[in-house]
Amino acid sequence: MLKQDNFKKTLIQRLWLILVACFCCIVLNAQDLNDLDSLLIDRNIENYSIRIFANYKDNRFRVQNENARVRFVPNNRNGLGVGFANEKMIVDVAFNIRGRNKEETTRFDLQGMTIVNERHFVNVYAQTYKGFRSKNNVDAPTIFINDLRSVSLGFNYLRTLDDIAFSYALLKAGLDKDEHKRVFITAGLGAFGSFDYFSTQPGILSETTAAFFNERANIRRYQAVSIGVLAGVVSYFKLPENITATINVMPGLGLMNKKITLPNATYRPSNPLLYKLDFHAGLNYSLNQYYVSLTYSNGLYATDFDFGNKYRLNLTNAKLAIGYRFKTKKKR
Repeated sequence: MLKQDNFKKTLIQRLWLILVACFCCIVLNAQDLNDLDSLLIDRNIENYSIRIFANYKDNRFRVQNENARVRFVPNNRNGLGVGFANEKMIVDVAFNIRGRNKEETTRFDLQGMTIVNERHFVNVYAQTYKGFRSKNNVDAPTIFINDLRSVSLGFNYLRTLDDIAFSYALLKAGLDKDEHKRVFITAGLGAFGSFDYFSTQPGILSETTAAFFNERANIRRYQAVSIGVLAGVVSYFKLPENITATINVMPGLGLMNKKITLPNATYRPSNPLLYKLDFHAGLNYSLNQYYVSLTYSNGLYATDFDFGNKYRLNLTNAKLAIGYRFKTKKKR
């Protein structure tokens, strides 16, 4: 019980550090209080909109060898919500949809993406999930592991070669501007960092699936810290009929400090390499005061646990939003 309390305190501290760091980045880009006011407050009522949305968020991982694969998938991944948006920010509040006769996955899921000073692309995420279905390809029964907890924290930073000629916040809020180029493509280099963790008692494998793996695959706790470099391509397309599209691809290579705890032993994998691939796509349509925004992002992470065991992490986020922008009454 004491270990769980300490874990929760440490997790909360890390989440607060991420939020504080993001706010500090905004403040550092403001020269004075007037600049900070202009960064955070939109005073044009025509930029404001209310929106409803449906979203899909997923944090799944798997352990595999040459012959077998076990996947750990959360439940209640879909949600509905309401929010508001303007030129400076988007605030959405979602409620998860729980299916009938399904065990519940509890979660905290925070993901954000922004462009700072036109050449700095920043993406942050903080996810903690508890309760996963264990699925496999060896015809073993699917079971729900209610104490299996997964935590993923991280950031991606890309410094582009050219000024980024559009704003993600504007596009998601249906606020495409006339000065945006019809086609914009740029590349860049950057860095990423992450913290990855999962744990359960006594181990992640059932008696049936354990027969297809060696004993080093029945992991009780895994934790890793990584840092690495990435490259990326950022693109924007203004299509006919008030449609805009964005596509970003960012592969990366990093080093990990990994620690694995088994029911009766602990070891550190010898291969420190982490391979990652981030993909983001968006499609937006505007008609008068209305807009529709569809976004999809996926982060794939792959590393080696030694002894023929491999690990894959998949972070997915998709959202469909329909919004209505306010308009001011014309003076007669």
